[in-house]
Amino acid sequence: MSPVREVVSFSLVTFTGIFTVVDPLSAVPLFVAMTRRDGPEARRDMARRASVAAALILSAFALAGGLLFKFFGVTLPAFKMAGGLLLLLMAIDMLRAQTSRVRSSPEEAAEGAEREDVAIFPLATPLLAGPGSIATTMVFMGRSTAWWQAIPVVGAVLLTCFLAYWLLRGATLIDRLLGKTGMNVLNRVMGLILAAIAVQFMFDGIAGAFPGIAGHGA
Repeated sequence: MSPVREVVSFSLVTFTGIFTVVDPLSAVPLFVAMTRRDGPEARRDMARRASVAAALILSAFALAGGLLFKFFGVTLPAFKMAGGLLLLLMAIDMLRAQTSRVRSSPEEAAEGAEREDVAIFPLATPLLAGPGSIATTMVFMGRSTAWWQAIPVVGAVLLTCFLAYWLLRGATLIDRLLGKTGMNVLNRVMGLILAAIAVQFMFDGIAGAFPGIAGHGA
């Protein structure tokens, strides 16, 4: 594969994975419900601060992931398997058109509905930058075999959070246009993609932990 095609391929896979896991579309109905008493300017401000906070959280974990692995004595294959299992649980909930408790529990959503400012909690974390998003970002960074591959990972995080801002900014219109049925269809499609990513993460983890199995399968 040529260097240019390698960069494009890695960038597309990384962005698709991170955007699917962050899944800002699923946050739209919750954002509408939690900000129903706020004016347009307040909603735009909360959407902006939530997107910036999520970008900072995910970027920090992406860049510091290697240090965290060393500190806790966790190997990358083990983290890939754990992250894949976590994503698979999220994917199953998305395929069932349910809000995943991995992203946010009903108690957190109820508390957020009562808060005057939901930008940081529960919008930025755990809705956008939750355990699944953090794990995915760290795994993609861990899969980087060259220094330049860190750029697409951070770029994917920034682009995803930029798109999340615009989706949240237009949340009322999107919710009105798509309705519950449209949102459920999109969630199921995203869930299918996420399930494939989760299984691939687990396969990569098993291959890394047991290279003899991978070599025998080849």
